[in-house]
Amino acid sequence: MRIETIAVHAGHHPDPVTGAVIPPIHLSTTFEREADLSYRAGFVYSRNANPNRQSLELCLARLEGGAAAACFASGSAATAAVFHSLEPGAHVLLPDDAYYNTLKLAREGFGAWGLRTSSVDMTNPGQVENALTKQTRLVWIESPSNPLLRVADIAAIGRLAREAGAWVAVDNTWATPVLQQPLLLGADIVMHATTKYIGGHSDILGGALIARDEPHPLFAKCRTIQALVGAVPSPFECWLALRGIRTLPWRMRAQTENARRIAEFLEGHKRIEAVHYPGLRSHPAFEIAKAQMSAPGAMLAFQVRGGREPAIALTNRLKLITRATSLGGTETLIEHRHSVEGPTTRAPENLLRLSVGLEHADDLIADLDGALR
Repeated sequence: MRIETIAVHAGHHPDPVTGAVIPPIHLSTTFEREADLSYRAGFVYSRNANPNRQSLELCLARLEGGAAAACFASGSAATAAVFHSLEPGAHVLLPDDAYYNTLKLAREGFGAWGLRTSSVDMTNPGQVENALTKQTRLVWIESPSNPLLRVADIAAIGRLAREAGAWVAVDNTWATPVLQQPLLLGADIVMHATTKYIGGHSDILGGALIARDEPHPLFAKCRTIQALVGAVPSPFECWLALRGIRTLPWRMRAQTENARRIAEFLEGHKRIEAVHYPGLRSHPAFEIAKAQMSAPGAMLAFQVRGGREPAIALTNRLKLITRATSLGGTETLIEHRHSVEGPTTRAPENLLRLSVGLEHADDLIADLDGALR
């Protein structure tokens, strides 16, 4: 079954009581117990399971080609569940250019209770191989990376991790299952910030983990943490995410085409120092991206000649593109990552990150062109 069909139908079924084609929102936190002490649909308490969350989890597992999914209140909560599932003293290998909150969470949030971390350039499998130790339990991959859009060879790193006895988790938020399926490339777990492209409308917070196999020892612990800690999305946010998924394949294709056109425009502009987009042949991992992604995605970053001040000034001259954090919505957003991440960031001071939306590409290019003059 094609992903467009899965996106529309997985997790959806007419309501058995009313026949409603669109599923209702189940706001109840508790569920009636039968006379024999059973529960008629298996639901006990919404922290443990909820009909809307169950539907979203079924859909996400199908989209990624996985066996099971677990949804959380945010992408960071999903990431934390993975780190929390490891024993103190375990070693986690991370990309040196991962999303800054992932690095901060691993180093500061879990370092204090004994999680050991190190980071390498994951575009270089040799560095990954040299950094693996007997204590390495997890290799965390982010591809494309935030905000430099580096591309890691997921299959190659997965082979190295398995040889070392480590699991592999991939942050697939930017690519989505429409453009990249890490489980088919050898990953054990995929993470999504469903806040972004999965929801697709900048109006929910959420995260998810999808496991290649069930049972899976790491995912089983994540499931336990989901229920015990209770950092779960509300029924309404699950309902909105499931609604957003219905248009996900078509949104991704349209936004990717817009991003491709913008990247080509920026690459040829005299005021632009560099464009980071895996769909350009000038990208150092163009061939890897082409091999493991069906399309290069709707995120790009570019560096403005002259440094920090000209880059920030450019954002102030834009009329259509909005200065805001986050990504994956229908509107185009621009962000100066260095000022968001602070002194430990790897983002150059003249770098701007662009989340390309569903506006007409000509209008977006005209807005950028006007701001670059």
